[in-house]
Amino acid sequence: MGEQGAGNRKNLKKTAEGGSVTAKTGTAGSGSARRAKPDGAEAAGTATAGAPKKKPGRPESHLAMVRRARRINRELAEVYPYAHPELDFRNPFELLVATVLSAQTTDLRVNQTTPALFAAYPTPEDMAAAVPEDLEELIRPTGFFRAKARSLLGLSAILRDDFGGEVPGRLADLVKLPGVGRKTANVVLGNAFGVPGLTVDTHFGRLVRRWKWTEQEDPEKVEAEIAAIFPKSEWTMLSHRIIFHGRRVCHARKPACGACPIAPLCPSYGEGETDPEKARKLLKYEMGGRPGQRLNPPPDYPGSPAPPLGAD
Repeated sequence: MGEQGAGNRKNLKKTAEGGSVTAKTGTAGSGSARRAKPDGAEAAGTATAGAPKKKPGRPESHLAMVRRARRINRELAEVYPYAHPELDFRNPFELLVATVLSAQTTDLRVNQTTPALFAAYPTPEDMAAAVPEDLEELIRPTGFFRAKARSLLGLSAILRDDFGGEVPGRLADLVKLPGVGRKTANVVLGNAFGVPGLTVDTHFGRLVRRWKWTEQEDPEKVEAEIAAIFPKSEWTMLSHRIIFHGRRVCHARKPACGACPIAPLCPSYGEGETDPEKARKLLKYEMGGRPGQRLNPPPDYPGSPAPPLGAD
């Protein structure tokens, strides 16, 4: 279901020399590598002492960009071996509903809302028969609750009538459901069915442009260009790693450049806070020593669970 951690845990070790971050694996032949818990200053490796060195001369070639992009993916895999979908779900229907609800709100707010929702309507058949006003009231905390309720009622009825109460495992079928676009479909396919897909949300698009992997703004064009850089087997986990990094370190308005473990590979280093101490204060969720977004995170998640609705 896309929630398993990496088989081998690599230890992100700090180096203070040369003002850069070096990711190192554990001792060879040890059977399993150790991973430091993200805790305060330790959260994102070593802060860089200065801007990454850039080679003078011609612009970066496409081949060089691809190599750099794949190296960033490898580095992020070491930083976030526990990357996972940040929506709580137990089956494809719950993931589909949660992803529809996540539009224009946080995964945390969705996770705080869905326990009561799924207790009331555990199946497509139950949700399709819901009284609209009752459904709206349950999902009100996620915002845009009337439009979302219409989508949930519509997609639940289609699942009941056309798919035997089951969520289909094909992109072509999913995108025909009310409130479901390619992003939502790829989330469901990648994490409920194991079908590789790129989740081009706002974090993903922002970071791949910041890293100069693409200049595209349209999500489908972004998806196509990034898909050409990486093997299909990497698509789902690449999405999780990029979204994790965007939420924790590489923020939209003030990225924590001075605490970023991939700063030496980033052509946009310096757009955010470069002072290591100030940058560490910008880290979020488990990187900043605070709760994550899931009330029920995977067992290998190094942070603490999010509080239930009303407790935050």
